[in-house]
Amino acid sequence: MLSLSSVSVAYPGSARPALEDVSLELRAGEVLAVLGPSGCGKSTLLRAVAGLEPVASGAITWDGRDLAGVPTYKRGFALLFQDGRLFAHRTVGDNVGYPLRLRRTPRRQVRARVAELLELVGLSGYGDRSPATLSGGERQRVALARALATSPRLLLLDEPLSALDLTLRERLAGDLREILRASGTTALFVTHDHEEAFAVADRMALLRDGRLVQQGTLDEVWRHPVDVEAAAFLGYASVLAGEAAARVLATLPAGSTATSPEAASAVALRRSALRVDPDGPLRGRVVEARLTPETLRLSVDVGGIGVLDAVASGGLADAPAVGAAVRLVADPSRLALVPIV
Repeated sequence: MLSLSSVSVAYPGSARPALEDVSLELRAGEVLAVLGPSGCGKSTLLRAVAGLEPVASGAITWDGRDLAGVPTYKRGFALLFQDGRLFAHRTVGDNVGYPLRLRRTPRRQVRARVAELLELVGLSGYGDRSPATLSGGERQRVALARALATSPRLLLLDEPLSALDLTLRERLAGDLREILRASGTTALFVTHDHEEAFAVADRMALLRDGRLVQQGTLDEVWRHPVDVEAAAFLGYASVLAGEAAARVLATLPAGSTATSPEAASAVALRRSALRVDPDGPLRGRVVEARLTPETLRLSVDVGGIGVLDAVASGGLADAPAVGAAVRLVADPSRLALVPIV
C-alpha cells in the first residue's frame, strides 16, 4: 500500500510549496485518480512518489517502509507519460520487452511476456511492426504494455491520454480501466479531465494549488463536492445559491429525500438536472435547442434565476421553439448540495 503523510514539496525560489501537507493512501489493486487543473501540483505529486523530486517534509511509504533515500530504480514503480516515449528505431515487441532485457530475462520468457502483454492491450500480432505505423492510441497501448512488463508494484500515469483526440481518449479510457483491472495493477493516475478520472479510477482526490481539498470514492466526491469550485471542476454545469437554489429544489418530485439548502449551501446542477415536464413548477422560456447523440438539450431562461441547461424528450423537430414557454422539474439524482465556504 502506498501512503503519503503530510507531504510537502518546495522548489527553490518559489513563493509557495508546489505540494503542501498532502496525505492520501492507495490500496493494493486500486486505481486512484488525482484530479486538478494545470499547475496544481499533480505531476509534482507523481514525481515525488517516483523519487524524482525530493520531499521537503512528510513521508512517502510503501507497505510501511519509508521511501526516503530509496532511488527511483529501486522502488519497483513504473511511470507512463502522456507521449508514451517509444523507441522509434525498435519494433513494438522490442519496445515492450526492453525493461525485461535490461533485467537480463531469458529470451524465451521475454517473448512469452511480450505476447501476453500485447494480447492484454489488444495488439496481438503487432510485435514486428514499427511504432511509426501505429495510431496515437495504439502507441499509448504499446507504452502501457511496456510499463506493465516487469509487473511493477505501482504504475504512475501522468495524463497518458491527454495528447489524443476526444473520441479516442474516451474509448481508450474505458480500455485502460479494463486493462488495469485484468492485470491487477495498483495505479496512481493524474489528470485534469474529470471524465477520464470517472472512467478509469476507483477513487478520486481533488488537488488545488498544491493542497488536497477532497478525496473519496467516485460516488462520494461526485455527490458531495467539498465547495463550489470543486463542483464546477467536476463538471457540474451551474451552481445556484440562496433563493435560486430553493426554487430549483422546490421542483423535485414528491417523495424526494432532498431538502431545501441551508443558508450556507448551494445547489450544483448537471446539464441534465432539469427536464421539460408539462406539470413542472419551474417556468421559463427557451433560448436555444440543440440535438446531441444522447438527448435534446435546451437553454432555458428562468425568470429570477437566469439561463439554465435542461433536457427534453424527442428529436430536434419536436423541440420547443425559441421563445416558447416551458415548465421544468429537477432530477434529484443529478444535483448536489454544496457548502459555500
